[in-house]
Amino acid sequence: MTETKPSLSVSAADIEAAAKVVAPFAVRTPLLSFPVLDERAGTKVFLKPEMLQRTGSFKFRGAFNKLASIPQANRSGGVVAFSSGNHAQGVAAAAKILSMQATIVMPADAPLSKRERTKSYGAEVVLYDRDKEDREAIANGIAGKRGATLVRPYDDPFVIAGQGTAGREIAEDMVARGLTPDIVVAPASGGGLIAGVATAVKSRFPGAEIVVAEPAGYDDHALSLKAGHREPHPAAARTICDALMAAMPGELTFAINSKLLARGVSASDEEVAAAVAFAYRELKLVVEPGGAVGLAALLAGRIDARGKNVVIVLSGGNVDADLFAKLVA
Repeated sequence: MTETKPSLSVSAADIEAAAKVVAPFAVRTPLLSFPVLDERAGTKVFLKPEMLQRTGSFKFRGAFNKLASIPQANRSGGVVAFSSGNHAQGVAAAAKILSMQATIVMPADAPLSKRERTKSYGAEVVLYDRDKEDREAIANGIAGKRGATLVRPYDDPFVIAGQGTAGREIAEDMVARGLTPDIVVAPASGGGLIAGVATAVKSRFPGAEIVVAEPAGYDDHALSLKAGHREPHPAAARTICDALMAAMPGELTFAINSKLLARGVSASDEEVAAAVAFAYRELKLVVEPGGAVGLAALLAGRIDARGKNVVIVLSGGNVDADLFAKLVA
């Protein structure tokens, strides 16, 4: 008797369904190419600029798909989420569109711009100490008291499917160009974005290599892929990639990523800073550090890309003005 492999929790069909839900509200971001980048990389590179997405990052896709899935009868209690900023804004914006109350648990050291933008969508922000307090426990406590729905940042099938719409667009746009994406690179914190992107891209291009990019020291996905099970990263210090500081891959996301990802690459804070500056000076794009880690790995020579079509997801552009000024100076 042949053993059958368990099916993945999120399918290409789920992403197709999510695309129909988010299409009226999300931006269909383009694939961009630049001669100066192609020359620097020695190959053809396409960038997926999710900083042009609503709320400035890919997170709106998954947040809206999740909130839209909540039955009307369960919406009166609102939603609760925990996030360092991008998921927070995505949930807050989606809740505003759907006339739901949002409460966001955010670390007190999250960039001020992300906290203020989250509030601007009408969300209540509850701050916590990321070194001493458990954000998920705080969020669960609030949800329990208010009868609210907890919206996880990555370990949720609707969130993953929503993020996968970015991968669906990549596949469609490469088909329209008559090209095959040989390597697709996306950053990861909990792994929801790259799980969705990998599912969508691999459904159209099974031979595509999906590569996860992480800050140096925060390479828990790379460690987990090598180990064959979830491993935490060893980092104790901070990274300028504030959006990519999850302790280890999500349980649901890693179940997908362990099957679909080829490998992991990383970039130091210095390399990420150089990539942010390169994107601004040469490409005229504003990318936050966490959103630029894939580009940083490419520019640092961590990806063997010569002669291949490379797609890199720039996941967001929500960076404090003061930090950005230092990085591009």
